[in-house]
Amino acid sequence: MTTTTTSTAKDTPAASTDANNMRIVNLIENTEGNSGCAFAHGLSFYIETQSHRVLMDLGPSEATLDNAAHLGIDLKRVDTVILSHGHYDHSGGIIPFSKLNNSAVIYMQKSAVGDYYADDGEEAGNARFRYIGIDKEIPALSQVVFVKGDAVIDDELELFTIKNRSHELPFTNKRLLIKQNSGYIRDDFVHEQFLVIKDGERHVLISGCAHNGILSIMDAYIAKYGSAPDAVISGFHLMVKREYTDGELGEIRQIANELCKYQSRFYTCHCTGIAVYDEMKSIMGEQLQYIHSGDEIY
Repeated sequence: MTTTTTSTAKDTPAASTDANNMRIVNLIENTEGNSGCAFAHGLSFYIETQSHRVLMDLGPSEATLDNAAHLGIDLKRVDTVILSHGHYDHSGGIIPFSKLNNSAVIYMQKSAVGDYYADDGEEAGNARFRYIGIDKEIPALSQVVFVKGDAVIDDELELFTIKNRSHELPFTNKRLLIKQNSGYIRDDFVHEQFLVIKDGERHVLISGCAHNGILSIMDAYIAKYGSAPDAVISGFHLMVKREYTDGELGEIRQIANELCKYQSRFYTCHCTGIAVYDEMKSIMGEQLQYIHSGDEIY
């Protein structure tokens, strides 16, 4: 299996009609949808609840804002922004957004300001270690609120984090690092947070890349809230730019089989990769859907 596998996911309607007071629209991700929106390596979701207009991440660039305008979404009305973790492909649109809307509260983990790098391998030479963290101007924005661990925003919105992982980190995280004075160490992803939206009895969990592992995130959610969410929207961070090993394919299939045990509906995108999606879809069936750039879930 490679990441160039052709999928029919684009032809599968992603929209659902079983939400109450919620609207969730993808503003940008890696693959082209049917909306005419730009697509790029990154992620952003626009969310309307009864009381809020929310952005979960802001993609890699100002293209996120352009897509919102194309879809008729007024980002000046957004009141809450959640940064899922401290990587550029989720935060690149924050500075342009702040010039359009300087009143929306931007929640991020304090540790999201760290020096995060990707190891592109010895073949990259002097460019081996590539900075993938956030723009250093972001923490200075007056609208930023730093969070440490879990946080309740109000009756509709909560943030939670992983305290102890129940599973090993996904194999794709091995090349992701933190730069310290002593050199580079493996990223522990304490800067990752997850959004929980409560819409009456319905709960929706939104993650950016699930760097901590979607299985650990599900276990942590159930430990905190007592049962699985109704819907989960997340990249699974399982994409690589090469052939998968047998061991990696086994891990992907194991994750899919574990997710089948939940009653939750899963929507994935971005760092999952189409090839991995196809593999997981063959196991999970209609329980799993792919969301393309500009697609509306609810």
